[in-house]
Amino acid sequence: MSSQQILKQAATTLTTNDKAESDHLTDNWQQVKAQVLQACAQMTRQPNKVTLLAVSKTKPAEMIATLARQGQRDFGENYLQEAIEKIQALRERPEGKSIVWHYIGSIQRNKTRDIAEHFDWVQTLEREIIAKRLDEQRPAELPPLNVLIQVNIDNEDSKSGCLPAELPALISAIKHYEHLQLRGLMIIPAKANTDAFARTKQLFEDIKREHPELPQWDTLSMGMSDDMSAAIANGSTMVRVGTAIFGARA
Repeated sequence: MSSQQILKQAATTLTTNDKAESDHLTDNWQQVKAQVLQACAQMTRQPNKVTLLAVSKTKPAEMIATLARQGQRDFGENYLQEAIEKIQALRERPEGKSIVWHYIGSIQRNKTRDIAEHFDWVQTLEREIIAKRLDEQRPAELPPLNVLIQVNIDNEDSKSGCLPAELPALISAIKHYEHLQLRGLMIIPAKANTDAFARTKQLFEDIKREHPELPQWDTLSMGMSDDMSAAIANGSTMVRVGTAIFGARA
């Protein structure tokens, strides 16, 4: 076999492998979407009221592009520098223009400017000082940054988030920031504690009743690959799914 034939065969093999990986990714995504639809049907909820957030941390931009071409819009990233590289790589591509980027990692003070400049949503707000910095650093030409307050619903030392008792003061502060749009709550409950979903839903409804001046208080981000059906059953409007779509992470 000539060297030219070897190169051609290698290129064909690479293309075939890429297609197989793309098909597998799309199949996973479609299965997760079907699970969301089934969970909504069981609770007689409208499927368009539950957003699927594809958690793409550690996964390459090409995998995001593949799903974006299929119609997936919302993607969540934990690691800021990695996320910015993907955002910049996809920004000018046709499939990248429709992507809605969510920051779902911990927020350090020295990272707020990059978050404010590159993301559409922040789901992990837990302190007023961070809210203040995001508001000040959000570019004026961009729409308000959608924010969720992360609640440490089970009071775990290992988890970030404000305690439920701290919510009133934090909401009172955030709602006045011109460049932030307060949309709701996010939780990461303790393992096997689906009761946390019901308690968070009650918190969400209590805040909605007590703060009628928040017309866009509409998002309850809870539920991941292992417990998204239980979360939807308890009122989640956004599930964050990574492994079930992208596979295990290295």
